[in-house]
Amino acid sequence: MKLAHVLTCIAVAFSLCHTAAAQTPAQNARVAIVAAENFYGDVIRQLGGDRVDVTSILSNPDQDPHLFEASPKTARALQHAALVVYNGADYDPWMDKLLGASKGNGKRTVIVAAQLTGKKPGDNPHLWYDPPTMPAVAKAVSAYLSSADPAHKSGYDARLAAFLDSLKPVDARIAVMKSHFKGVPVTATEPVFGYMADAIGFEMRNQRFQAAEMNETEPSPADIAAFEKDLRERRVHVLIYNSQATGALTRRLLDVAKDAHVPSISVTETLPAGKTYQQWMQTQLDALAGALQGWQR
Repeated sequence: MKLAHVLTCIAVAFSLCHTAAAQTPAQNARVAIVAAENFYGDVIRQLGGDRVDVTSILSNPDQDPHLFEASPKTARALQHAALVVYNGADYDPWMDKLLGASKGNGKRTVIVAAQLTGKKPGDNPHLWYDPPTMPAVAKAVSAYLSSADPAHKSGYDARLAAFLDSLKPVDARIAVMKSHFKGVPVTATEPVFGYMADAIGFEMRNQRFQAAEMNETEPSPADIAAFEKDLRERRVHVLIYNSQATGALTRRLLDVAKDAHVPSISVTETLPAGKTYQQWMQTQLDALAGALQGWQR
């Protein structure tokens, strides 16, 4: 279903339900929250505990999030949300359109990760891999919850402190990896892991190729050839790929890497089922460190 048609259906639904206001803690014991991406939803649950009712829109780690199409079901969730959290930086532009279509439905607070971190359209939108992002989002969400539900502020404050403390092992892991692997040349099929790679201090190669893949344009023959040469000549020590977007070109590069004995590790754009955000980050960092275990300066 095309987004324009979906928005038409949504507008009709809103016209029929124009008296419905967004839920607030005064109307509902739990705060209704919509997160565009499930990793933000997970963090919100950690912060809100049993005081929040969270709906995550993008939650399937086996699906390419770039192929997502909004539906009337998505709009219905937004209609009743007191708080909406999404990524921004053109990662989830459908959310702007849905919010625009539903702007008349009572009080609603919107938190955009890109705005909190100073990112804009054209920047790498995979902000959840940038270590400063989640603390900023968590603080903003916790401040909202404490304001909207002041009777339970002490609980929100305690859960925020616990969440920030739980990120310290991730930060420590990044610091250790940076001390070992700063300057190591690596490559990737897309810039999904780009901010984390920068935090570790890798020399990231083939960035024009990655930008083309992210923007769903064809990389130039020269950029493809340079990427393959890096793999065949083992000029890079690991290939990072997005397991949610493995088209023919990505599969070809994985084959080249395998033949050249360059290790490959997968990353995802969606939080896997059964993991917290912190566990997800640690698992991927562990896989990356394992792939580089034999590397020496």
